[in-house]
Amino acid sequence: MPKTYQNPRYPYRRSDDQYAGTAHHPAIIVGAGLVGLAAAVDLASRGVASVVLDDDDTVSFGSRAICFSKRSLEILDRLGLGAKLKEKGVTWHTGKVFFRDRMIYDFDLLPEGGHCWPAFINLQQYYAEEWLVERAESSGLVDLRWKNRVVGVEPADGGAAVVIDTPDGPYRLTCDYLLAADGAHSSVRKALGLSFSGQVFLDRFLIADVVMQADFPSERWFWFDPPFHRGQSALLHRQPDNVWRIDLQLSSGCDPEEEKRPERVIPRLRAMLGEEIDFELEWVSVYTFQCRRLERFRHGPVIFLGDSAHQVSPFGARGGNGGLQDADNLCWKLAAVLKGEAPDRLLDSYDAERIPAAEENILNSTRSTDFITPKNEVSRLFRDATLELAERHPFARALVNSGRLSQPAILTGSPLISDGSPDHAEAIPPGAPCPDVPLVRGQETRWLLHLVTGGFFGLYYKGPEETSDSRRECARLAEAEPGLSVLAIVSKGVDVADGEDAWVDAEGLFAELYGVRSGSFLLIRPDQHVAAHWPALSHTAVTEAIGKSLSLE
Repeated sequence: MPKTYQNPRYPYRRSDDQYAGTAHHPAIIVGAGLVGLAAAVDLASRGVASVVLDDDDTVSFGSRAICFSKRSLEILDRLGLGAKLKEKGVTWHTGKVFFRDRMIYDFDLLPEGGHCWPAFINLQQYYAEEWLVERAESSGLVDLRWKNRVVGVEPADGGAAVVIDTPDGPYRLTCDYLLAADGAHSSVRKALGLSFSGQVFLDRFLIADVVMQADFPSERWFWFDPPFHRGQSALLHRQPDNVWRIDLQLSSGCDPEEEKRPERVIPRLRAMLGEEIDFELEWVSVYTFQCRRLERFRHGPVIFLGDSAHQVSPFGARGGNGGLQDADNLCWKLAAVLKGEAPDRLLDSYDAERIPAAEENILNSTRSTDFITPKNEVSRLFRDATLELAERHPFARALVNSGRLSQPAILTGSPLISDGSPDHAEAIPPGAPCPDVPLVRGQETRWLLHLVTGGFFGLYYKGPEETSDSRRECARLAEAEPGLSVLAIVSKGVDVADGEDAWVDAEGLFAELYGVRSGSFLLIRPDQHVAAHWPALSHTAVTEAIGKSLSLE
């Protein structure tokens, strides 16, 4: 098979800890995949050192997770990968749905302008991992240990102990917190005797990375019962390097190893692509639909992220994107705890916030599975009738489920989110991630999420009718709350006083999306979720909300 990507090999190095008996570290991360590396880089960006243990010496083989959602792109941008993602990735926001021999409708996930990032960027997972390794190594705060396989985990005094096997033999570490990001076959999960609850479906799909020159657009194409694969489903996605992801549904009783053989795969692809297109196989795998999770993600000092905590079927791009949101949710909290800024109980909110998100992903993934692969003739008749109806009537398209695509979690019911709401129901609610909007100051234009990064931020909005001095109000609040940065945002047409550090909502998108009025104040968490929204600034309310966000109450 051809190779458009050469996996880097990272050297095994004997660490000083292997001479020291049992060494202690505040944070150990098991798994140097997408989620574990993102967690390490996130902690480093907050000044927290970590040790990362991985049993391999390279990044992932095969493209694996390829669809990075808008929210994941914002997270990875904050971690320093933004420029590389834009340069290398394939941007897309449109798609087509086919039934049998015809297209029945198309869709646009981001029809309006005013966005820093597209709906999705397609990129092979190994690129993102390689860039995260570079970020981790350059931070000076991440100790990456390759060929370090975790073979045991046990409780220790106020933390956890980890037994590690290496080419030089075993050694032992202890830590305050152990982050298990070691995937679906997690050794940490097995060491603790934990199991998943949920469903494992009989349905299987073939994944093929195909290298070819094709003039297909950069869109998501999904087929139900196509003429080249009767009675089954298929998916086509473009990736960089002229690599195309093709998913083909297989019969439930098939032999996965037999189906991966080139002599079985190539005829299927030839039937789909046509005799006139030359292609070569780069990577082939077979996966089984699974929708399951751990009952709890936090087990004392051990916290599970990504596939080690939950598994979903791949249609909808909810696996890798959900794992990145896990890291984004956990790391600012863990940093606050390790720095003594918050109590250990803050970490309990990881379960409170990420288990509902995982449940939402599992629900959507299960529904997608049931629609894509009907389990009986009645279900198939209903699905096919829905597809026929969707071709003629737009309202029916909401019933078609070829994989509900990943959406960011809204932290409804979180114990960390304060009361308060925008002035109109369509606006972004507390608990949601901040929508990015362009802001202007003089000749400079910046994106909001590039300004509110690192810690807690307050956003003070000044409209045309506001007569108070926003600069004075914001300065007083920032002085009273040393851990809070305050950003003044003013409506277009409002005069900005000389020396006033304010940004102009030149396109009106901030006011529209956030539902603010003159004098409104929003509190933004370190993970860029809205913690609270008030129609008027109250210093007491802000102080209480910060305390609530850190579980200080």
